[in-house]
This record gives sequence, structure tokens and C-alpha cells, in this order.
Amino acid sequence: MRLLLLSNSTNPGEEYLSWAKAEIQAFLGNIPTTAVFIPYAAVSFGYNEYEAKVDKVFSSLGYPISSIHRVWNPVQAIENAETIIIGGGNTWRLIQQMREHGLMEVIRAKVQAGTPYIGWSAGSNVACPTIKTTNDMPIVDPRGLGALNLVPFQINPHYLDVHPTGHGGETREDRIREFIEINPDVFVLGLREACLLKREGNDLQLTGSKTARLFRKDWPTREVSPGTDLSFLLESTIPQVPYYC
Repeated sequence: MRLLLLSNSTNPGEEYLSWAKAEIQAFLGNIPTTAVFIPYAAVSFGYNEYEAKVDKVFSSLGYPISSIHRVWNPVQAIENAETIIIGGGNTWRLIQQMREHGLMEVIRAKVQAGTPYIGWSAGSNVACPTIKTTNDMPIVDPRGLGALNLVPFQINPHYLDVHPTGHGGETREDRIREFIEINPDVFVLGLREACLLKREGNDLQLTGSKTARLFRKDWPTREVSPGTDLSFLLESTIPQVPYYC
């Protein structure tokens, strides 16, 4: 499988996806590709607007996209896709729409067969076994929490360390610790902004400008530096975390 999973699309003061453009181009290479974009996570703006925003970036790199909301047969569009791109927004809405259009199994099969997959935020969430570690409110009923299961661990995009002054609620770390308390055999990787994961077959690497935070029940929480080999997270048996994580 080939995956590029970004925490976020935009850093403050930067243009849309600009921080990740070099990684996207290195991932897709120089050969033109037929890229299908899935905009279903959009809620407060339209799919046409989302398509135009994403196409501006990908076309500048030589990969024009077509949005799946324009086709009469979404399943066939995925079957013919040379690259699959899923944007951020509300994860609950995204997976609800993916189910309603019958896309879950066909996307999983295509990516498992080698079709490159790029996702950010909600698009990274749905690459996990479930959407249980999303930050989004459940504004719709997605008829189940299972996701694409393209990686055997959970991601928490937009991971934050801060606990604002005057805020009496739980921190992001508190919420993840609740998850691993109930799901003790699952790793959770907190991806800070400007972090991404790149999977090439059985190799998995953290890239970006910040460290990520790795959680698991009864294991020491670790800071993971950019460039770290995280391939052990893809193992089917309980892996031993390398000392360098």
C-alpha cells in the first residue's frame, strides 16, 4: 500500500497545502495521474468550492483532479482512479457519505492493490481502523465507527499539547488516554500540525517539521521525531517499540 496521511491542510499564514506540496510531488512522482477527490467532509461550504481549492494545488503540481460528486457512478470512478484523495472537514459526515455511496470496500480494495492514497485531517482519520480518535463532533449518524483500516493503529490529527488558561475540560491527551484505557491493544499517534505519515508497502515513516506523540495503554508515552521509522506500527502482532521512539 502507498499512503500519505497529513495532520492538516494549512498552517497559519501559509497558502492551502503549501507545507506539504513537496511531499505530495515526491510521493506521486512526475508521471501524470488520474486523481479522484472525495469532498464529502465539507459541511459549511460546497463541494464545487472544495474541488476548486484542491484542484488549484494539485494541478500546479501536474495532477489535475476530478471530484467524485460530479460523476453518476462513484464506485466506477474509484475503480478507474489512479490516485485517491480525501480532504479534511467533518469525519462523521465524510464516512456517512462514503457509506451511502458504497465506497468503503471499493476504496479499501483499490488502495490495498497499490493505488496511492492521500488524505488530510478527516481523510487521515478514515484511513484508520475506526474514527474513534477524531476531534470532530458527531453531527450525523455514520451507521458505525469502522473506517477503511488501511493502517492498524489510530491517528489523532491536529494534536495539541496546550491547556488554555481558564479551560476546565479535558486536554487532548486526556481524551486519548480515555481511548487507550478502553482499547488497551491499540496505538494512537497524535499528529501535530505540519506532520505527516508516509507508507510505502511495509515501511512507515514520520515526516514534517514537528514531533508526533505515541500512546498505548501501559506503555511509556513517547515523542517521535521527524524521519523516524514507524514500520513496527504495521505489525500484526504486538510490536516492541524501538528505543529511538
